[in-house]
Amino acid sequence: QVQLVESGGGLVQAGGSLRLSCAATGQTFRIYTMGWFRQAPGKEREFVAAIRWTGGSTYYADSVKGRFTISRDAAQNTVYLQMNSLKPEDTAVYLCAASNAGLGATPSYYNYWGQGTQVSVSS
Repeated sequence: QVQLVESGGGLVQAGGSLRLSCAATGQTFRIYTMGWFRQAPGKEREFVAAIRWTGGSTYYADSVKGRFTISRDAAQNTVYLQMNSLKPEDTAVYLCAASNAGLGATPSYYNYWGQGTQVSVSS
């Protein structure tokens, strides 16, 4: 099993920045891809970004491309999401996920999930 714990959420004004962290523990050797999703009230879970654990290839949703950057520190088993130029529509619970398969953008692709961290962007 893999356990994921997110941190770094908060309240920020539009145009501001936040950095989310997700620490993985347990059987981390199983991780092939890590990703970030978000879910706003009344909406479906939405893909944000993903990164291959080996090699570091990245993949972004069009809505965050150019504003968000996903990265990882393999030695610390941690993945980061740097969020710049935040908009009110970025407000959501952000969830970290890990997959033991390939790089994917659908929630069903991921085997392990964190509890989420709230990001709120005021206008």
